[in-house]
Amino acid sequence: MSNVLVMGSGGREHAVCHTLKKSKRVDKLFCVPGNAGIAEIAETKKLSVFDFDGIYEYAKENNVDLIFVTPDDPLAKGAVDYFTERGIRAFGPKADAARLESSKAFSKDFMARHGIPTAKSVIFDSSEKATEYLDNARYPLVIKADGLALGKGVLICSDRSEAQSAIEQLMVSKAFGDAGDRILIEEFLSGREVTVMAFCDGKHISVMPSSQDHKRAYDGDKGLNTGGMGAFAPSPFFTEAKKSEFMEKIALPTVKGLIEDGIDYKGVIYFGLMMTDDGLKVIEYNSRLGDPETEAVLPLLESDIMDIIDACIDGKLDKIDIKWSDKTGFTVVIASGGYPSNVIKGYEISIGKLNDVVLFHAGTALKDGKLVTSGGRVFELSAVADDLDEARKLVYGQIDKIGFKDSRYRTDIGKV
Repeated sequence: MSNVLVMGSGGREHAVCHTLKKSKRVDKLFCVPGNAGIAEIAETKKLSVFDFDGIYEYAKENNVDLIFVTPDDPLAKGAVDYFTERGIRAFGPKADAARLESSKAFSKDFMARHGIPTAKSVIFDSSEKATEYLDNARYPLVIKADGLALGKGVLICSDRSEAQSAIEQLMVSKAFGDAGDRILIEEFLSGREVTVMAFCDGKHISVMPSSQDHKRAYDGDKGLNTGGMGAFAPSPFFTEAKKSEFMEKIALPTVKGLIEDGIDYKGVIYFGLMMTDDGLKVIEYNSRLGDPETEAVLPLLESDIMDIIDACIDGKLDKIDIKWSDKTGFTVVIASGGYPSNVIKGYEISIGKLNDVVLFHAGTALKDGKLVTSGGRVFELSAVADDLDEARKLVYGQIDKIGFKDSRYRTDIGKV
């Protein structure tokens, strides 16, 4: 039996804790800093995910055997390196491997060197040179912050004016801090997006069910990009033929490239893909579980997650058979009215009786004994059902039982 600590505070972390709670191998579960929902199934402590010293001391006090590092920023800053060096097993890629996500310039160079299909791009570290490039660019195009930007540093620009504004926002106004010190301007890929997450042990890879995320804030894919407004798994468009193409041209070459570059990648690799007329192309890598895809995918896991974590850390992923349900996972984000640009926190929450669904807390807290909002994405309401239509009915049939001032959600998640 193991004591496990999860780092993070969102819906993804609640889904991870929910999955760990099912494991026969987990004795005590801890989460820092957690949220009000996670506190119902794990001991939580208000520590910053960047307070590695504080988390280490808390882990030692509680005889923690494993730390699951979930968010991108701590991974990029070397959380797994830190805990591993001090004798605590940690799940997730080390800092050099996490560069697949923490630097888009690094990942683009990696894909170019290893022949992995992706959008053509140009890198700039000067706003003046980036602006000059716009004169002869083809639109629409995509402008990305090189560094981590809470999943929001990607701007699709339909003309030169929008592109100029995006450069100003990222490089001059520093909307995402030093993440915008360098930017990428790349070709716009058209097609259907799909996400594939996979476990990796440094040499082998095991793919999870595919999923589709809905990034835009409002129905009909309108509004700003967000961290995600809902997801479902698997994608009916990610056929066996597509999966074979993905394994042959993207997944296996990625692992081979990491080995060739001397990068020992252990943890989860997230492949953000576009199904174009020219085949599958990588939009981005993430070095961790996606959010809200995790809330749709992990409920489909039938194997013990602790067996998978150990196999990844110990380089034995090829020795286990990971089982997934053939049903459909589905999740819808319930967000603050102003999300993603103007989030007001502290609204009291009411929750009615829910049946055959799981409510993952993302941005909640307890204040004076009352449940209140504490973030832009407040909940994810998730269900597992025989098919997508049934899963949609389960979630949308009960979503209005959850209420707080100015709450909102997209009504078209899963309409494919």
